[in-house]
Amino acid sequence: MHLFYTADLNPGQSSFQLSEEESKHAVRVLRLNVGDKVHLIDGIGGFYQAEIADAHPKRTQLKIISHVPEYQKSRSYLHIAVAPTKNIDRIEWFLEKATEIGIQEITPIISEHSERKEVKTERLNKVIISAMKQSLKAYLPVLNEAVSLDAFLKKIEAETDLNKAIAHCEEDQDKKYLNQIFEPNKRYLILIGPEGDFSPSEIEKAISAGFIPVSLGEARLRTETAALYACTEIALLNR
Repeated sequence: MHLFYTADLNPGQSSFQLSEEESKHAVRVLRLNVGDKVHLIDGIGGFYQAEIADAHPKRTQLKIISHVPEYQKSRSYLHIAVAPTKNIDRIEWFLEKATEIGIQEITPIISEHSERKEVKTERLNKVIISAMKQSLKAYLPVLNEAVSLDAFLKKIEAETDLNKAIAHCEEDQDKKYLNQIFEPNKRYLILIGPEGDFSPSEIEKAISAGFIPVSLGEARLRTETAALYACTEIALLNR
């Protein structure tokens, strides 16, 4: 299946022109020609089948054949707020795998012990788009700009329908497992800290903001592993 991401494609269109980059890929790399069938995703749930009407390497024209709205739409909504790792490759790995498993939103958070204070989202969005296409998904996860933990907690305080949890390594608190506190088909927000963990004061701020302390198992996990573990747990919860 040849799949293209077309964010500016709207339902109801009968034709569409691929971007110059995608046209070149379709004609020069994939060797597609007039009459060949392709599929398109718009990142907001639209899944389209189209036929090449003009195989031009700079402006390939497509005829839209069919459109499926809300393609494989998830019944739940998962938002992971995670401290970016010093090695950006590790966060790219997490974003790729989380997109494949199914995640709706990611926010890089800067906490007291964060090793990385800045995140450039352009490259990370390309990783997410590639993973979305690879896994045949029609929804593009939202990648927010990096924000401090304090600002993030203030921003989401009005979202009363969120089921919120914080994963941390402090041992002097009673923790639950995600499947003990979350019900299926809800909206979830999970905080994942940096390699040095959240500070005690940050943990208390999160708990005061309604986050429930959770355990991700006996092993001490790296940041990206913990974030992906949380994604997997939510995916299993909503099977």
